[in-house]
Amino acid sequence: MLLLALDTATPAVTVALHDGESVVAESTQIDARRHGELLLPAVHRVLGEAGTALDAVTGIVVGVGPGPYTGLRVGIVTAATFAAALSVPVHGLCTLDGIAYAAGQAGMEGEFVVATDARRKEVYWARYADARTRVTEPAVDRPAELPADVTALPAIGAGAVLYADAFGDVREQLPQHQSAGALAALAAEKLRTGGEFLPDRPLYLRRPDAQVPANYKVVTPQ
Repeated sequence: MLLLALDTATPAVTVALHDGESVVAESTQIDARRHGELLLPAVHRVLGEAGTALDAVTGIVVGVGPGPYTGLRVGIVTAATFAAALSVPVHGLCTLDGIAYAAGQAGMEGEFVVATDARRKEVYWARYADARTRVTEPAVDRPAELPADVTALPAIGAGAVLYADAFGDVREQLPQHQSAGALAALAAEKLRTGGEFLPDRPLYLRRPDAQVPANYKVVTPQ
């Protein structure tokens, strides 16, 4: 097994190789505006550090969000392209699940909530019974409008840090952004145990920011 994992659903442009037992190489850069520019060089860098070629990869793992429209589709389109070119499967995972799994690797136990920055003064969030068990579907809401039983839980992620006044117990020392290494480790565990994956389709949860203007004037010849 050699998994190439990538995720661009958060400001982290993150790529990793995982051999089924551990992370072989990983690259993570935090830049919310340069996903398309940074992703392929990161793949090249990770392959170089591992001393392997792309055609040695046996599967692609991709975070499918939730995340902002433009950044999220960069990773999913790249993953689908690699999978088609290499004739290998692509395994979709919820981005929030990867962050939760990383928190578990860092020692998080018990119930908690993961919250990432959704912009528009909102967060993408989900509730977890533990680092491997999500108990709610991913959602997007204003932090102040989250249920009281959710905001009372320990909270991790950049969204929780950004809106710390809305969460009662923010764990800033735990992972705030996605790690492709953690995402790959979660995928490897699911592959060993027969766990389920998501389709490689984006979880937007809301309409994109870019909209066709209403009542725009047609200027092309009829």
